Amino acid sequence: MKLCIFCSANEHLDPDFFAMTKELGEWAGRNGHDIVFGGTNMGLMECVARSARQAGARIIGVTPTLVEQRGRTSGCCDVTIPCSNLHERKALMEEQGDVFIALPGGIGTLDEVFTVAASATIGYHQKRVILYNMKGFWDSLIHLMDDLQERGVIRGSWRSYVQVAGTLEELQRLIEG
Repeated sequence: MKLCIFCSANEHLDPDFFAMTKELGEWAGRNGHDIVFGGTNMGLMECVARSARQAGARIIGVTPTLVEQRGRTSGCCDVTIPCSNLHERKALMEEQGDVFIALPGGIGTLDEVFTVAASATIGYHQKRVILYNMKGFWDSLIHLMDDLQERGVIRGSWRSYVQVAGTLEELQRLIEG
């Protein structure tokens, strides 16, 4: 299975996020999963790619031209898929991934999560999107989504399109389920 990881390229994050990301990457590699990610050699992106590759995973980086020009392409990639911009990157990642997992991240990660989830709500695919809620990182977003649902601006339950895992064990069950 190709696990598409959305996450931060920031280096200045809670060290526990790096430890938990490394644990996810090692589990993915040991269990024969490929990793699809944004192709950057920084932050949680590089952490998941490196740890998964060291554990035997095939790493697929979807890398925008600007990232490559700035010398920020991960050396962990077995396959690099070049793209012109972030719109193309999201489309390629959505096409490549079987399951989408959001680790801690910022605007780009939110953009990726909601692009894939919105595509599912319309019926373009039935792929799972999972928020890996490391140390409660996604709690504010979960509360916002609950509020939006309560206000009636989300049809049905948002949890039909976006699932939440608080531990690696919960994440593994959702991936394998």
